[in-house]
Amino acid sequence: MEPVVYAYSGCGTCRKALQWLEGRKIQPKVLAIRETPPSKQDLKKALEQVGSLKALFNVSGGHYKELGLKDRLSELTVEEALDLLASRGNLVKRPFVRAGSRYLVGFREDQWEEVFP
Repeated sequence: MEPVVYAYSGCGTCRKALQWLEGRKIQPKVLAIRETPPSKQDLKKALEQVGSLKALFNVSGGHYKELGLKDRLSELTVEEALDLLASRGNLVKRPFVRAGSRYLVGFREDQWEEVFP
């Protein structure tokens, strides 16, 4: 299973996650998250696994703050939020990973070890 990692080259967490994979001899397909955001379908599947919309958002990012999503996120429908994420990759928490039917959002080593033992 070749994982797909949506990452941003300027993100230290993304670099750390990619190094972690490299250390395990896992060579993912890496996509630039800003230019190629995850599809709405992938975001919907990830939402089912992570359990909350907020977990999919890069809440510390400038665009999240510019759009006032801290106050507006609870007012958005799931469809509106997923459309927003799918259209603006910089709003997606990174790295965002699709590994078969599993999804990872952010880099937490314990979660990654479950998917990449």
